[in-house]
Amino acid sequence: MLILCFITLYPMYYVLCASFSNNVKLLASPGVLWFPKGFNLGAYKLAFRHPLLVSGYRNILFILLVSLPINIILTLFCGYFLASKNVYFKKPILAFIMFTMFFSGGMIPGYLNVRSLGLYNSLWALIIPGALSIYNSIICKTAIESIPDSLIESAYIDGANDIMIIFRIVFPLIMPTIAVLLLYYGVGHWNSWFPASLYIKDNEKLPIQNVMRAVLIANSDILNSAATEADQVDDFSETIKYSAIIITTVPVLCIYPFLQKY
Repeated sequence: MLILCFITLYPMYYVLCASFSNNVKLLASPGVLWFPKGFNLGAYKLAFRHPLLVSGYRNILFILLVSLPINIILTLFCGYFLASKNVYFKKPILAFIMFTMFFSGGMIPGYLNVRSLGLYNSLWALIIPGALSIYNSIICKTAIESIPDSLIESAYIDGANDIMIIFRIVFPLIMPTIAVLLLYYGVGHWNSWFPASLYIKDNEKLPIQNVMRAVLIANSDILNSAATEADQVDDFSETIKYSAIIITTVPVLCIYPFLQKY
């Protein structure tokens, strides 16, 4: 177990040590790294000084704050519908929904659809197309099916409608599942970079993962424009990559333990 933990955690530890290392000393001593080679915060200073990093965080926070409530509400509605006993043609509808989970409409039709809806080069293009996950809806459906039918039926007898049942009975009873779905959706949005590369053309609207990707690729324009001197790029050419990984990973690592108990 200790060996497995070491194999799992050491890559992150290596990235952390490398991000605080001196670029020249790090390149001069490849291999296993136990401590930072010449403690240096220059890579972090260079990364935080670039305006795209700030705008990247701002954009991803906007996406999370807007999309997560939409994701949860739509998933809850879909899961409740699929879990209902009195739905006509339930099996064909479920099969049709499951089909969309395995076969998408394609990249080009999706791109044309986003442009025709006026969402191109807008953060809404990263929110609306992926507002509902069928996989997460199936998880929600399974959780709702665990609620006793007598509880739902008694609510109907007392005059409650479906909306009241969803938010006053179902939602509180499946809070652990909701927390897991929040984690799934949140990590998915945080790690997503490909949709933004398709639908966003302004650098100021790119989320943090696209900014990090630009930092990590060779001859990055972000790195070149962030340096105030020509040789400053060479001073942090390697450590800036590790610092970018830490900068974009730490927020998820900080939030994850609070939801892990569910």
